Amino acid sequence: MKAAVIEAQGGVENIVYRDFPVPEVRPGDVLVNVKACGLNYFDVFVRRGMPGLPVKLPFISGGDVAGTVAGFGSEVKGFKIGDRVLLDPMTGEGMVGEQVQGGMAEFVRVQHQFVIPLDPRLSFEQAACIPANFGTAIRMLHTNGEIKAGDLVMILGASGGVGTAAVQLAKAHGAVVIACAGSDQKCQRLKELGADKVINYATTDFSREAWAISGKKGVDVCVNFTGGDTWVPSLKALKRYGKLLTCGATAGFDPKEDIRYIWQRELRIIGSNGYTKEDVTRGMIGVADGSLRLPEVKVLPMSRLGEAENMMEGRDFFGKIVLVPD
Repeated sequence: MKAAVIEAQGGVENIVYRDFPVPEVRPGDVLVNVKACGLNYFDVFVRRGMPGLPVKLPFISGGDVAGTVAGFGSEVKGFKIGDRVLLDPMTGEGMVGEQVQGGMAEFVRVQHQFVIPLDPRLSFEQAACIPANFGTAIRMLHTNGEIKAGDLVMILGASGGVGTAAVQLAKAHGAVVIACAGSDQKCQRLKELGADKVINYATTDFSREAWAISGKKGVDVCVNFTGGDTWVPSLKALKRYGKLLTCGATAGFDPKEDIRYIWQRELRIIGSNGYTKEDVTRGMIGVADGSLRLPEVKVLPMSRLGEAENMMEGRDFFGKIVLVPD
């Protein structure tokens, strides 16, 4: 099979589109013919190399996989060749594309318990936008964050995959949403996606603007999966008893801290990691029935994975990037 293979950790020049062995199917596995694979920031981390994230090379990233059943092991029931499916990347042996070989290839192997029948109303490209983004946002906002109708929710990095999903889910739950992005064009698209207020943090101090929008009371919830120099301003924007929700650190995991805001306002900092098969299924159904909308989807061939990751690192896109086999 052809695959976008990480030969060494570092720059995108280490991704080579080449022949790679088809995964061996064990008794409890399903082999999926990949039709589309969504790109996430963890793909960048896997390729770069990060402390605490060892990767056995050569490696194939990619967890948001939609495709058709190409084979299955002797213990697998309920599937037939050609079935359209979506994968829950958080499997019992590790995350697909992070701990086990992923879907930036023509075929991927996965334990059968983590294969979801794909809603017929969705294309493969649409489906590949769902698992990590909507699964992560559902767990962060609802399971862990317990947001309420009427909450004023500020979302940083709102123009990316998890961000646009969080905007959709918060609005669907009755929250008032402030979406933050790095350009006026992205802010306009976020308004079209349903955001009540938008802030261009490239030209405006988002913390001060959010404080003003809230009537100098502060926001109820801040979603911050960027970290870096946005961390302390996020604390400043929160009201007393406010919640800061985080599921990542795309701009840096070791930010400056100001503990005064945490104790004086009795803030709650809530981490969120991963999602469940039920979360992914819930997101799939919401997109299929129209209660949740996908943002703009940019589709590229897998041989251009390096180019796609450069776009992601440079934040030169809106919504979701999806790769398809050449």
